[in-house]
Amino acid sequence: MSLIAARGLSAAFGGRRVLDRVDMDVARGEIVTLVGPNGSGKTTLVRALVGALRPDAGRVDRAPGLRLGYVPQRLALDPAMPLTVDRLMALPRPAPDAGAALARVGMGGAGGRQVADLSGGQLQRVLLARALAGRPDLLVLDEPAQGLDQPGTAAFYRLVEEVRADTGAGVLMVSHDLHVVMAASDRVICLNGHVCCHGTPEVVRNAPEYRALFGLGTGGALALYRHVHDHAHDGDAHDHAHDHHGHDHGHDHGHDHGRGHGDGHGHAPRQRAAGG
Repeated sequence: MSLIAARGLSAAFGGRRVLDRVDMDVARGEIVTLVGPNGSGKTTLVRALVGALRPDAGRVDRAPGLRLGYVPQRLALDPAMPLTVDRLMALPRPAPDAGAALARVGMGGAGGRQVADLSGGQLQRVLLARALAGRPDLLVLDEPAQGLDQPGTAAFYRLVEEVRADTGAGVLMVSHDLHVVMAASDRVICLNGHVCCHGTPEVVRNAPEYRALFGLGTGGALALYRHVHDHAHDGDAHDHAHDHHGHDHGHDHGHDHGRGHGDGHGHAPRQRAAGG
C-alpha cells in the first residue's frame, strides 16, 4: 500500500500550467527521487503532496494517520543569531525523541552547540534528526544536500539509506538535477510539468526523455556515489570537506572496508556530474 499517492494532479499559476495530470506514489520503505529542471513543477508537486497547496484537478491519497517528516533546503541563518542545536530541535514544539534522533544521525551530544558553528554536513544531519524526532512514516527531503561537495553529498545520502533501513520509513527526495542522489534511489521520477519517465535509476538514465533534459554526462555521478558509498566512514568524517563555503578538496576521504560492490573498477571519476 502506498504511503502517499498523487492521481491526475494538475495546477496552473498565472495562466501557465505547472503540473499536468501527474501520477506518482511512494511506498513504505522505498526511496523515490523526483528530478527535473528548474520550473518543472517539483516544488508545486511537493506542496500538494504535503497539503500546503490545493491542486486545480486530481487528488492526493494519504495512508490513514500518515506522519510526515520534512527536511528543507539549506537554512540561511544569521551567524550572529544565538541558536543552539537543542533549540532548533525544539521548533515548533519539543520532541521527546530529540536526543535519540541526534544520536541516530551521528550528532549525539551536539545539543549545546551553536547552529552557526556547524559545518554544512553537520547542519543537514541536525535537520534530518529534527524530521526523524517525530517518528515519520514518510520523509520528504527538498534538495537537502544543496551546497555540499560530492563526498559530503554521498555521505548524507548514505545516511538516508541507513535511516530507511532502520525505520522502514518511505523517503521522497527532490533534486533539480541528477547529482549523486539518483544512485541512492529505488525509483526515479523525472518531472517536467508532467511525468516524462520513471523507473529504476538505470532505466531513467537511459530514457530518451531524461537524456533530452540532462544530456549524457551523468554516468559519473552513479559511479562516484557507489565508490564513496563503499568507502565512506560513518559520522562526521567528511564534515571538514563540506563546510558552509562548499569547498571541494578534490580527494577521497574514506578507506576501503572491503565491500564488494562499487563501480566495478574500484575508481570513481573525479569530474562533477552534469548539472551539479
